[in-house]
Amino acid sequence: MVTIRDVAKESGFSSTTVSIVLNNAPLARYIPPVTKKRIERAAQKLGYRPNQFARSLRSKRSHTVGVMVFDMTDPYCTLVLRGIENTLYQSSYLPILTDVHNERSRFERYLEMLLDRRIEGLIVLANWLFLDINLLADLEKSSIPTAMIGCELETDSISSVIVDNEVGGYLALEHLHSLGHRKIAFIRGPKALTDSSPRWRGIRNSAKASGLELDPRLILDLPESRDPMSSFESGQKLTEELIRQKRPFTALLAFDDMSAFGAIRALTRAGVRVPEHCSVIGFDDIATSALYTPSLTTVRQPMEAMGASAVGIVVEGINGVLEKREIPACHRKVAPELVVRESTRSLL
Repeated sequence: MVTIRDVAKESGFSSTTVSIVLNNAPLARYIPPVTKKRIERAAQKLGYRPNQFARSLRSKRSHTVGVMVFDMTDPYCTLVLRGIENTLYQSSYLPILTDVHNERSRFERYLEMLLDRRIEGLIVLANWLFLDINLLADLEKSSIPTAMIGCELETDSISSVIVDNEVGGYLALEHLHSLGHRKIAFIRGPKALTDSSPRWRGIRNSAKASGLELDPRLILDLPESRDPMSSFESGQKLTEELIRQKRPFTALLAFDDMSAFGAIRALTRAGVRVPEHCSVIGFDDIATSALYTPSLTTVRQPMEAMGASAVGIVVEGINGVLEKREIPACHRKVAPELVVRESTRSLL
C-alpha cells in the first residue's frame, strides 16, 4: 500500500507538506501551486489512495449507511435495493448490506455489528413478511436516522415509506369491475400483516362505490409464513379450493404477484384459461410479472422510488445530526399504479 512517506520520497517534499496537500488541510492554501502539482503528480504516479478509514476516525464520520433486508430471496426486494443503492451512490454514501433471513437473533446481531462500524444512517427493508413489531424497540435504541420501507409505523423516532395499499386495492377491484366482472374471487393477505387490512379496505370501498356485492364464499386468506415463496404455493392451493367449491367466478384478485402466479397455475391445470375464462390481477409488479405467460395485470408499487425516498429521508436526518438540528420522523405514502397486461380482459 502506497503511503504518504512514499509520495514524500518521490516528490522530494516532507511528509508533513505532502499530508497537508493530499488531505486538503486548511494550511494547504499557503503552499505554492507548483509544489501542490508536484505532490499530486507523484501521488498519481505511485497510485496513492487516501486511507478513508483513518480519515473517518479523525472526522468521526464513516459515510456509510446500513441496509437491512429481512429476506433477500423475496422478489419484492430487488428493485427497492436498486433505488437505495443508486441514491446512496449519488449522495456519496457507501451501503453495508445485510440479510437477516427473517430471524430476530440475526437481526439483533447484525444491528449491533453495523452500529459498531459507526454507520451514520440505517434503512430497513421490511418486506411483507415483517411480523415482529418488537424489533422496532431495537431500532429506536440505535438513535441514528432510520427509515423503514414496506411497514406502516406509528412512531416519532423511525421514519417509514410505504405504498398506499388502500388506493391499490381500490384500483384493482375497480379495474375488474370496469371489465364487467361481478363474480370475483379474492385471495387476501395474512391477517397479521400490516398491508392486508388497508388493501382489503380499499377493495371494500371500491365494491361499495360500484354497488358490487362480495360473496364471502369466494374470499380466502393466505396463511402466515416467513418464506416469501410460500405465497405461490398458497395461491395455488387456495385457488384449487375455490375450484373445488364449484362456485363460479370470472375473475380473481390476488394479494400479491406470487399468489397470482400460483392462482394462474391452478386455473390452467383445471383447464380454466386465463384470461379467456378467468381474469387474474396481482399486486407489486415484481420483475417477472411482465415475463409471465400470460403477462400479469397488477398494481405496481414504485419500488425504486420507495428506496430512493428512504435514502433521502435518512440523508436529511444525517445532515440534521451534523448541523445539530432536530429532524422529526417522516412517514410517506407513495401512490400505486395500475399496470394492465394480458391476464385480464373484458367479460364476454
